Amino acid sequence: MEETTEFPALADTCEFVYMYQMLGQTLAKSVAAAAFSASVLWCGMAHAAELVMFEQAGCVYCQRWERDVGSLYERTDEAKALPLRRVDIRNQAMSGITLASPIRFTPTFVVADNGREIGRITGYSNDNAFWGLLDALAAKLQPSPSRI
Repeated sequence: MEETTEFPALADTCEFVYMYQMLGQTLAKSVAAAAFSASVLWCGMAHAAELVMFEQAGCVYCQRWERDVGSLYERTDEAKALPLRRVDIRNQAMSGITLASPIRFTPTFVVADNGREIGRITGYSNDNAFWGLLDALAAKLQPSPSRI
């Protein structure tokens, strides 16, 4: 039985084979480039100085922090120096930070620099205490040319 195609003349040419071979190579290169870019971006997230909030659904103190501080944090000078990133407490290993010890309570705020914990604030009582403790932790950051 003879095989039929819509383009019988094209299917037997080297150009047809070359076209599909190049398509596969181009696709493979694109996927590899995307994976590399994603890994660079992921690693980059943990290298800058940042404030990481470990939280969980239903946490009353997380909700209080959100009401008192979270709603305005992004507009503060602290946010410029320590951008906020939120991580579910169950995903600590995916935080990209070398923690001094496991996070046990929420909210816990970790100040990290170059993927390493500088210090932490465990719990939330009020906004004045939070800002004071955060300022003390921010003072521990080593000045770098990008922060001057």
